[in-house]
Amino acid sequence: MKTKLWTVDDLSNLSTSYPQITQAADFIRNNEVVAFPTETVYGLGANACSDDAVRKIFEAKGRPSDNPLIVHIASIEQLEEIVEDVSGYAYQLIKAFWPGPLTLVLRKKANQLSTFVTAGLDTVAVRMPNHPVALEIIAKSGVPVAAPSANRSGKPSPTQANHVYHDLDGKISGIIDGGPTGVGVESTVLDCTSDIPTILRPGGITKQQLESIIGKVNVDQALIEEGHTPKSPGMKYTHYAPNAPVVIIDGSHKYMQNIINQYEEQGKNVGVLTTEEGLNHFQAQKVIACGTRKDLNTVAANLYDVLRQFDKEEVDVIISESFPLDGVGEAIMNRLLKAAGNNVIVEE
Repeated sequence: MKTKLWTVDDLSNLSTSYPQITQAADFIRNNEVVAFPTETVYGLGANACSDDAVRKIFEAKGRPSDNPLIVHIASIEQLEEIVEDVSGYAYQLIKAFWPGPLTLVLRKKANQLSTFVTAGLDTVAVRMPNHPVALEIIAKSGVPVAAPSANRSGKPSPTQANHVYHDLDGKISGIIDGGPTGVGVESTVLDCTSDIPTILRPGGITKQQLESIIGKVNVDQALIEEGHTPKSPGMKYTHYAPNAPVVIIDGSHKYMQNIINQYEEQGKNVGVLTTEEGLNHFQAQKVIACGTRKDLNTVAANLYDVLRQFDKEEVDVIISESFPLDGVGEAIMNRLLKAAGNNVIVEE
């Protein structure tokens, strides 16, 4: 399969300037798979109503078919075509955060979506992305679009079109290059099927932001304690992992450098994931700053790209700083822990 590559330079005038958006939407409507940018990461989009189309997503990604997908929509009318029994607080959150990086798990309507999208569950995860390219494609396709991250399953999510091309060239019909994404980590997933909603995956919208709108919000036990099965799309299997093993250090710069030295004494090429504040504190084969601690949003935006840079450098191990769990830091640490297989060394 030859993968078609489109480039969108001007995001302000999509309807008249970019007929290729219409072509990409036609691909999706005809049950082909197209990667496109959202405000979080690049998504791998296909007609959520077609078994054949959704099956192509799983094949391209190498993703287990028992792992449900998030459905992307462009209007509230589309939402009401595929779900039912939407609570009052869910509508409050929609008003506050859509379009945006918030996915709501809701009761699905029967016989509207491919059963592969929901992995046989009676619920579906839905969001409205806050990106002009994504919204235009979904609207023009005329169908709800299932769209997990556009990478090979288990690898760091793509925040640039070249990440998608590296992973999926020849495996999908098209890629729209709309530039780098903004948030950098996936959407927050919130189960809205009970009286008190539950965060199933931390992401671009924080617990504090949610509670500022609707009051108490719970957190899935699988995010807090080992031994619980995650309920969210993208959280059941190992994710976000680069080629080299990742080790997270919870300790001082001096302690982290000692760990680096131990690996180098074993003949390992070490990559160090740090921040601008830590750049001058570490000596290793490759040291990369992933934003600044003064604004953890910068770390979230750069995290996946930095992990992919270490793949290019062919390091043997990646030593990463840990980050505070405030705000988006919770999502950053969630992704890092998944990438590291929960391998954390704590300074005593």
